[in-house]
Amino acid sequence: MSAATRAKLLEGALRTLTEQGIAKTSARTIAATAGVNQALVFYHFGSVDELLSAAVRYGAEQRVAHYRERLAEVGSLAELLAFGREMHEVERAQGHVAVLGQLLAGAQTDARLAPATSAGLDLWITEIERVLVRVLAPTPFGEFADPAGLARAVAASFVGIELYEGVDPEGSRAALDALEQLAALVAAVDTLGPVAQRAIRHHLRRTARG
Repeated sequence: MSAATRAKLLEGALRTLTEQGIAKTSARTIAATAGVNQALVFYHFGSVDELLSAAVRYGAEQRVAHYRERLAEVGSLAELLAFGREMHEVERAQGHVAVLGQLLAGAQTDARLAPATSAGLDLWITEIERVLVRVLAPTPFGEFADPAGLARAVAASFVGIELYEGVDPEGSRAALDALEQLAALVAAVDTLGPVAQRAIRHHLRRTARG
């Protein structure tokens, strides 16, 4: 019963963030959404902030687990961006993008919420980094790329686009299109013959040394 109640509270916290926003998220509203007694918030988590921190990680773990097999099948940057675009549509429709927006807004002023939000994003970044290591390794860029840094850049780009879409949907789509064009350029380099690829590697090495 205790585990089931904790799960209800975690899911209730995420639903409350989605439906009412962080400003109206309280022990009372979370408990009402979860269908449990308000006192159970403090019994299981000690405070609303601790519950929200746990809910952030719980939600991220659930979403990452849902997509892990799909990510493992990604074989190129173009496929990664296509997957990201598809995932964005699904996550927005299910309200998860709204939750992320509320968490990022709350993290600006709540010192305890910021680390939890960062930890949740790190789960995504870890998965993206694995994909980048795999798809870049056979390309001329694999020797020079920083998969960890690129993974954070990709994650930050998608977070920004998700939030930007709320005020400029057309601009958001244009940004995604631009990322896909960049992936197409990388794919084009990958189709070049061995002589051309050696020349690119040589140029990249000289640039890196400089």
